[in-house]
Amino acid sequence: MSSATEIIHAVPVDELTGSISVPVYQTSTFVQEAPGVHKGYDYARTANPTRHALEQLIAKLEGGDAGFAFSTGLAAIDAVAKLLSTGDEIIAVDDLYGGAYRLFTHVYQKLGIKIHYVDTTDADQILALTNRNTKLIWIESPSNPTLKVSDIQQIGKIAKSINALLVVDNTFASPISQKPIKLGADIVIHSATKYIGGHSDLVAGLVVTKSKALSERIKFIQNASGGILGPWDCFLTIRGIETIDLRVRKQCANALQVAQYLQTKPEVDIVHYPGLASHKNHHIAVQQQNGLFGGIVSFSLKEDTAENAVRFVTHTTYFKLAESLGGVKSLICQPSAMTHASVPREKRLECGIQDSLIRLSCGIEDAQDLIDDLEKAFTCIHSQNEVFA
Repeated sequence: MSSATEIIHAVPVDELTGSISVPVYQTSTFVQEAPGVHKGYDYARTANPTRHALEQLIAKLEGGDAGFAFSTGLAAIDAVAKLLSTGDEIIAVDDLYGGAYRLFTHVYQKLGIKIHYVDTTDADQILALTNRNTKLIWIESPSNPTLKVSDIQQIGKIAKSINALLVVDNTFASPISQKPIKLGADIVIHSATKYIGGHSDLVAGLVVTKSKALSERIKFIQNASGGILGPWDCFLTIRGIETIDLRVRKQCANALQVAQYLQTKPEVDIVHYPGLASHKNHHIAVQQQNGLFGGIVSFSLKEDTAENAVRFVTHTTYFKLAESLGGVKSLICQPSAMTHASVPREKRLECGIQDSLIRLSCGIEDAQDLIDDLEKAFTCIHSQNEVFA
């Protein structure tokens, strides 16, 4: 069975009514026959049938033991971080999403959790920081926004050797491109706001665990902390999953064409895209990303100024200036002023987030239309009159 067929038929038919779509169980509580005697549901924070269907679906797509749906991607990250205790340490990818950096730095560091940021594409840098307090190795692959590709299988072996857990944020790749648990990850995280939801109309987070023991711990944290995803957003997320295979393949094809075009532009300094042979870890991306290299492309300008980036990102038509990514409409942003503004400038520069770095999220439009749109923006950099068709 192909992945497209598997996804469509993994969405359950409602046993009670035969509904082809998963019903929205918009309820806060459930009637019990006697105290503790019920149909599997007692209170909607603990469990909801619509959320349960989504959680089973994402677990199946990622090949994990169990899935958990949260109100946002950051709520999902927070739930995993709550596995830690004072004195524990995290080794994290250096160009970590700005919201996660803010959470780790301004919340968890104050609670006695130490975070080391390294280039996780270099296993030696990870090994140099491991010690008996290392409890989580936290990677994004590809990373946000410089699209670093880390060797999940190799890092998984390192994590196992020191009795730590490997956490992989799989948002940029999606389950269509990459299955981190099969490569050795213990926990997979998604901002379901992005490719999984796919239509820029919801905010959600997902966690998938590899083992029963981890599932029980995350389930406890989910119920105890209460950051659950509501039934209507669960329904929308399931609906998005039904078309994820079609969307992601089109977005990946568009992104590759856009990346190849950007390589031809004299104004461009560096193009970050795992599907290009010039990418540092293209060979690893080929092995672990199923020939699909994602819908995100980022690039920096030779005239590396924030002013040039602003001039560019404010003069596109089809690429809408907005945070987020993964939707059917193409988006453009300047990470240094938007998604990663909470990261100190010196830290951003150290991990390759230049002032002129521009991140593109390619949608499902025609690829040539997207390229033509970017061409007009390049013209803007040179034009004093800023005349556009």
